Amino acid sequence: MFEKILIANRGEIALRVLRACRELGVKTVVVHSEADREAKYVRLADESVCIGPASPRDSYLNMPALISAAEVTDAEAIHPGYGFLSENADFAERVEKSGFVFIGPRPESIRTMGDKVSAKQAMIAAGVPVVPGSGGALPDDPKEIQRIASEVGYPVIIKAAGGGGGRGMRVVYTEAALLNAVAMTRTEAGAAFNNPEVYLEKFLENPRHIEIQVLADGEGKAVWLGERDCSMQRRHQKIIEEAPAPGIERALVERIGERCAEACRQMRYRGAGTFEFLYENGEFFFIEMNTRIQVEHTITEMITGIDLVQQQLRIAAGEKFTLRQRDIHLHGHAIECRINAEDPYKFTPSPGRISNWHTPGGPGVRMDSHVFTGYTVPPYYDSMIAKLITYGDDRHQAIMRMDIALSEMIVEGVHTNIPLHRELMQDARFVEGGTSIHYLEHKLAARA
Repeated sequence: MFEKILIANRGEIALRVLRACRELGVKTVVVHSEADREAKYVRLADESVCIGPASPRDSYLNMPALISAAEVTDAEAIHPGYGFLSENADFAERVEKSGFVFIGPRPESIRTMGDKVSAKQAMIAAGVPVVPGSGGALPDDPKEIQRIASEVGYPVIIKAAGGGGGRGMRVVYTEAALLNAVAMTRTEAGAAFNNPEVYLEKFLENPRHIEIQVLADGEGKAVWLGERDCSMQRRHQKIIEEAPAPGIERALVERIGERCAEACRQMRYRGAGTFEFLYENGEFFFIEMNTRIQVEHTITEMITGIDLVQQQLRIAAGEKFTLRQRDIHLHGHAIECRINAEDPYKFTPSPGRISNWHTPGGPGVRMDSHVFTGYTVPPYYDSMIAKLITYGDDRHQAIMRMDIALSEMIVEGVHTNIPLHRELMQDARFVEGGTSIHYLEHKLAARA
């Protein structure tokens, strides 16, 4: 095991990685921007290094500053968390060329799965079902684009090959709108991802968002750790996640999970990863793979009893991978609510000083947060300030515990989306289970 690692991130994930390290006896170096100087995890770390001003470009996205911080503190490895540089193959490559261990997949794996076209091709080769589509980047010939779309069948969705986070997508319902949509998406993709390539897929009208968690050692061993339902989302941004997914035949989930594990074996994938699918009418369709720890990894930990961040550390350190598929058992049900500093219905960010902070407790309640009374939510970063997780023997108990926990939580000084979460915990369709990815947006539109 490593003696010391550098955590190249901020917020609750920095604290989460720090806690995993402390339990393993690993010393930690936390980097921070000037805006995060007073953060809880900065005080708890063995060492801290200021890497620049508040702007992410000048701090958390500054590769030379991060590597220099590792050098001056004699860290052995770098954990990227999620977001920022966690899925940047160039960063992973620079970390390893600088003599450090990148706690994540190999750069070539990140590069392959980060390009949505090459990722689909890799999944097809591994026997993982994908959404019907162009099979690769769209050509320049307008007539050929129209032919492909006609063959797939409208509506279709145009996606940026290098996209992610819900950006670089455009739904097209008619042939008349197709070519303009392709041109606009190419322009946006080139500007946002430095890659103008786009591809085309069948647009599923009412799917659910289901994902499979995997762990692999990079030497051909891999396991999958159940599934998560992340369908409660707005503009492709997840708000509530739960595990396991309600109402899906277990045998079907197991077949897909094993295919994901087999894909990892074939790719010789290393570390934690998540296969994301759209699920509709009893079928799974692969959309992308996240080559990092996910925000919602917590609910998988709750139902498996496996610490995914510690597993990341063990794999990166080269420890023998001892997990076998027969060792993975799912127990109970878990739900995660992302608590954001924002207006609960307009979704405008609400930075500022938190004047009162009280977190809930009780059986089956977990709170992952770096926030405290007196903490100032900065305006420069993502608005998520906490993750509230509840666990129950079954889904009903997990929902009840979440409803109670939300009612106990007090956040004053900034607006949060807690009122929206409370409303959803009592929403008849959510309680029933199986809502689609469009459900929340339709609900919000009806309210408006």
